[in-house]
Amino acid sequence: MFHLERFAWSIGLMAGLVPALAQAPVQTPAQTPSSAARPARPAPPTRDPDTPGYVAAKVLPDGANAPANADGNFILGPTHDPAPEMTAHEGVPQGAVFTFTMESSDSKIYPGIAREPNTFGQTDPADPAKLIVANSHPAPYTRRVAVYVPKQYVPGMAAPFIVGADGPDLALFTALDNLIAQHRVPVMIAISIGNGSGDAQGSERGLEYDTMSGLYAEFVEKEVLPLVEKQYNVKLTKDPEGRATMGGSSGGSCALIMAWYHPELYHRVLTYSGTYVNQQWPSNPQTPHGAWEFHEHLIPNSPAKPIRIWMEVGDRDLFNPNIMRDNMHDWVAANENMAKVLAAKGYHYQFVFARNAGHTDRAVKQQTLSEALEYVWQGYPIGEAGN
Repeated sequence: MFHLERFAWSIGLMAGLVPALAQAPVQTPAQTPSSAARPARPAPPTRDPDTPGYVAAKVLPDGANAPANADGNFILGPTHDPAPEMTAHEGVPQGAVFTFTMESSDSKIYPGIAREPNTFGQTDPADPAKLIVANSHPAPYTRRVAVYVPKQYVPGMAAPFIVGADGPDLALFTALDNLIAQHRVPVMIAISIGNGSGDAQGSERGLEYDTMSGLYAEFVEKEVLPLVEKQYNVKLTKDPEGRATMGGSSGGSCALIMAWYHPELYHRVLTYSGTYVNQQWPSNPQTPHGAWEFHEHLIPNSPAKPIRIWMEVGDRDLFNPNIMRDNMHDWVAANENMAKVLAAKGYHYQFVFARNAGHTDRAVKQQTLSEALEYVWQGYPIGEAGN
């Protein structure tokens, strides 16, 4: 059964407590059984945005964000100070935040899996791009969902909304308070969904976020959104132009996966350190390289879809983090490749390369989230009560 927590959080006070989204720490050989041992992850190298083969990008003054109405590639940093919108301000209406939990036993789509603690997987001797995970098994989970309802929302109105991964994300709610009050984004509801636990191949989080299919979007549509509408007396728009997704790391690739496989549901995507790499498990012969397929085959070989996307990657983002040596585990290269193919197909996108930044870097998010939200919602009517 799902469980409601019927109270509103003081999101302004709590926003500073939100950790940066990140993948779970990788086990070292000392933590990992010999049958699945992998070398310790070296510190990621600092990548230079002027590297041959990377996209041409506009260098911004230190501390500046890209214009919210501009497509293209931008380089920011090395200083990352929080934007004013990331702090609660006196006189700004604060939305209500409610939480509830969902049990795996109630899900028809995700009954739950887990990988044995302190284990990973082994590369397929016949295919270095394929990981064999023999130690994953059915397991229960509890996920937490946070729902932000802005003060300006009028019950009965069909509101635009944003769905976020790895929730709750209180920083998002604070940003929305300020942006909505400034009429820079629509009056929107935010649904911040916790993952089903674990990380990477063989885990519930990995299954949900790294699988190249429409399943996670269908889970949200069928099992999460109806609960949100019923419990909090809100109405969510069916218009894909009024629906956005966001996330960091595998939650970021999941955000694009949701829109790619269900463009009739979502047209707006926001990602930090998107895991556009070969992370999918179980393997799928239709997309054998997981989310690496986005820039390798799917986007170049498909008609452009009605998706607007904001992306960020850090100069010290992840690089080859596991035993797979398939040349498809460089987060910087993956995001650079995404920018290339999106530009070639004529997508509305903004790509930010952040200097002095790691994976799902918290300081970068504090600097850029308000601008990113404003960019993602370009072209959507801004009204007092939703649409």
